[in-house]
Amino acid sequence: MRPFGSELDFNNVVAMLSVAIPVLAFVWEFVVIRRKRLGYRLQMDTLATDVAHAPGADVLAATHDDGTPLTEPSFVLIRIENAGWRPIEPENYLAPRNSQTGIRVVFKDRRVVGMAVTELNPSSLLTFFTAPDNDAESNGFGISEENGASVLRLPKVTLNRGAHYKVLAVLERQSGIPHARFLEPEFHADLIGDSNRSFAWVRWFTRLKPAHTESHTFASRPAKLFMSLLAVAVLLQASLTLFWPAKPAPLDCVGGTLHLSGSTAFAPAVTKAARKYTELCSAKGASIPVDDGTFRGSGVGLTTLEKAGDDARISGNDGLGDHITFTDGPAGDGHAQDLPRPVVYSLFTLVVNKDAHVANLTLGQIRDIYARKITDWSVVGGAKLPIHLINRYSDSGTRGALEQRILAGRPVPASGSGDCASLGPTRAGVCEVDSTDTMLDTVARQSGALGYSEASGVTSADLVKLDIDGMPPSLEGVEHGTYPYWQTEYAYTFGEPPAGSIAAAFLRYLTDQGGKDILREYGNRPCSETRYPLVCRPT
Repeated sequence: MRPFGSELDFNNVVAMLSVAIPVLAFVWEFVVIRRKRLGYRLQMDTLATDVAHAPGADVLAATHDDGTPLTEPSFVLIRIENAGWRPIEPENYLAPRNSQTGIRVVFKDRRVVGMAVTELNPSSLLTFFTAPDNDAESNGFGISEENGASVLRLPKVTLNRGAHYKVLAVLERQSGIPHARFLEPEFHADLIGDSNRSFAWVRWFTRLKPAHTESHTFASRPAKLFMSLLAVAVLLQASLTLFWPAKPAPLDCVGGTLHLSGSTAFAPAVTKAARKYTELCSAKGASIPVDDGTFRGSGVGLTTLEKAGDDARISGNDGLGDHITFTDGPAGDGHAQDLPRPVVYSLFTLVVNKDAHVANLTLGQIRDIYARKITDWSVVGGAKLPIHLINRYSDSGTRGALEQRILAGRPVPASGSGDCASLGPTRAGVCEVDSTDTMLDTVARQSGALGYSEASGVTSADLVKLDIDGMPPSLEGVEHGTYPYWQTEYAYTFGEPPAGSIAAAFLRYLTDQGGKDILREYGNRPCSETRYPLVCRPT
């Protein structure tokens, strides 16, 4: 995945979250929540009868209400504060406009006997709690009852940033179990934010309940959650870096899906290189699917390539960036839109079933065998067995190399049977197969059979690689001109593939990067190591 032109993997996602989480936490805490935040703090809520009985402690319990002693008095100290960074004004309280009360504190199991405002910061806040003549409390400040509960009403006080006040109240139990703990008082207040239209979205967010603050205000629960997520993301990324270090793709890697086709002789080397490329470039999402039906011969591969180009409506100077076909030797005429690139020259060999008891043939003997002048192995010093020629189909590059370099341009004999299993033990025959693997399997099973293949693919103990004029199949023999059976392997694309395509990247990998080492493992000579790479011939 490449959003905004960059590669997106798990580490990048964690890194992006590590940046996004603190930004979201900051916006939530200081722009949304703390923009206008009304805080409250219950600093004391205790029974007077709970005090230690030191000398004079009974004074606290001897509280009266209009001359009547209180039986179970309690004291509550409440701090109201502006916990945000913007002023809280009377119109910000969510309450009826004709009401001067902005905060209601409800005590369900006790009655408010008396109260006082203390620690006004700044002292000018006193004007919100008294009438204009300072002889009585303001209308928004007082005691009332709602549904049998006692209510402490606090006015719509203007609180600048950091401003606060405290209310000390004396209460008497009016219900519940004597001496039991009281229910927590309930705070009822809302803010509606600014009336400025430019902050309409903030006004919606800030319809929040008053925040229960602590002695050392730190952050809201959402902000703490964001910070916890940040800590988890950082720890996760650090663990991945230390214990599962990422393997970044090489700079030349290109993602996408590449489709291969063509030579069955060259297939093992290309298949291994393709798997290595996808492993190296997995971070880029590279995929090169290869299965038993991928390579079906040079001719079939060219047909597949041209069909893909036609289906994609490639024309002009455009090229197809997701298909490559490999051929043994040049494609020949009739492929004007297919662009060749020499990749390696490959070593081929004639293979014979071990029952023939033959390990070396002269070039003349090979030509006579394929001309059907010699049809029994005993004529060339081998066992008394008929010679069965196992050929590839006419569009095979390996067959083309045999006809060109060994048979002096003469074609191999026509097949007398379409089924190699019908070849008899007493009469020489000719048949054809569709792939290198089938060729090798057939020669290994059929006594007296003779075939041909890419040299590194011959691994069966039932097969013998034939020397030609006493020279074993080797790259050194090809380079010195003493071994004749070889061919240049070409990579064909439909037009010039785009520079940023996976086809162009894979060709660079094969010809100039680590893919060369894999091709060399399979007995090939990379063209880049020859004197004339564009010609790619032995020197």
